Amino acid sequence: MSTSSVRSDKRQPDEMRRVRIRKNYVRTAAGSALCEFGRTRVICAVTVEEEVPRWMKEQKVSGGWITSEYQMLPYSTALRKPRESTRGRVDGRTMEIQRLVGRAMRAVIDLEKIGPRTIWIDCDVLEADGGTRTAAITGSFVALALALRKLQQQKLVVEWPIKQQVAAVSVGIVGGVPLLDLNYEEDARASVDMNVVMTDGGEYVEVQGTGEEQTFSKTQLDQMLQLAGKGIRELIALQRRTLGLK
Repeated sequence: MSTSSVRSDKRQPDEMRRVRIRKNYVRTAAGSALCEFGRTRVICAVTVEEEVPRWMKEQKVSGGWITSEYQMLPYSTALRKPRESTRGRVDGRTMEIQRLVGRAMRAVIDLEKIGPRTIWIDCDVLEADGGTRTAAITGSFVALALALRKLQQQKLVVEWPIKQQVAAVSVGIVGGVPLLDLNYEEDARASVDMNVVMTDGGEYVEVQGTGEEQTFSKTQLDQMLQLAGKGIRELIALQRRTLGLK
C-alpha cells in the first residue's frame, strides 16, 4: 500500500522510523543511552542514590525506588522552549511524561531486589520530532539495564531484578489510515493519537489513546494495537542487540 499522500517521509503504515540506540553515551552516569526515533533524539541517563524517598521510610516500605525526570531542552524545537526552571514549576505535560517513564520502569523491575536505594532516570530531549516519550521509555530501559548490570558487578545487587523488557511506540490515525510511529507532522494531523507501552511478553503497561477530532472504533483500536505490537517487537530486539543479550 502506497502512503505517499499520507506520510511525508514515504514510509509504509506499519514502518518505524530509523531507530538507533547508543549505549554508554554519558561517561559520568551509572548507565546511559542516546535513543533516536528518526530526528527525535533523547538522552537517558541513570544516577543511583544510596537512600530511599522519605515516604518509603515513613511507611516502612522495603526495597528500592525508581523515578524519572524529563525535560525538553530549549533548542529541541524550532521555537525556543524556555527552561521550566526559569518558570519555577514543571508543566502538566512534563509531569505526565516523567511519571509515565517511572511507571514503565517500575512495572518490569523487582524493587525488592534493587535494595534500599533510589534510581533516577533523567531524560533530556535534544531534538523533538514526535514520539519523545516513547523514545524516552525505550532508551531508559537500556540505560537502566546497564546501571543494574554495573550494580550487580559491584555486588550491590545480588539477584538480577529485571523481570521483563519494556519499550514504547506511538500509533495514530492520519487521513483515515492507522500509522505506526508518528513524527511531529503526522501527530499534528492525527485524528486519533495513542502511545503504547508494552513488555517483551506482549503485555501492556500503559495505553494512552485520545480521539483528537473524532471517535474511533473497536476495529481501529485493534488495528492500532496490532501496529504497536509490531513496533514494540522491533524495539525490544534492538534493545537486546544494544545490551548484547541473546
